[in-house]
Amino acid sequence: MNPRLKFGLVTGVIVGVLGWLAIDGIEANATYYVTVKELHAMENPNAERRLRVGGDVKENSIIRKADSVAFTITQEDTELQVVYVGRDPLPDTFRNGAQALCTGRLRDDQVFEARQIQAKCASKYEATPGEGSAPVYSAEPVESKASL
Repeated sequence: MNPRLKFGLVTGVIVGVLGWLAIDGIEANATYYVTVKELHAMENPNAERRLRVGGDVKENSIIRKADSVAFTITQEDTELQVVYVGRDPLPDTFRNGAQALCTGRLRDDQVFEARQIQAKCASKYEATPGEGSAPVYSAEPVESKASL
């Protein structure tokens, strides 16, 4: 067999195996983002699949325990109970009414077990409608009061 052909075949096999491993690794580590409504609409949310669920933290639902934090996230009229069991401290912006993005899995008892929480402050930096509009400038020349 020609040495160039051998080298080409070996290189092709190696590139093929590396490509297959890369694609398989990406699929295994994929995290699916769903809303609270979408999660409830899923017929069989796989408990083994890692999910990201987003919603608003319900007012007065945060219960802090020694090893976990329980709270409820909502989207319109749909609610989801969440238990955070991660090691990292919760973000400073995590509070009642904040938008939260929880990464974890749905348990058999329909409680979402979160390993990571990201929170955005509830419209703290967003302008309310009508405010923050651009200033209005006049196109008329201004008369100078200084005398020459």
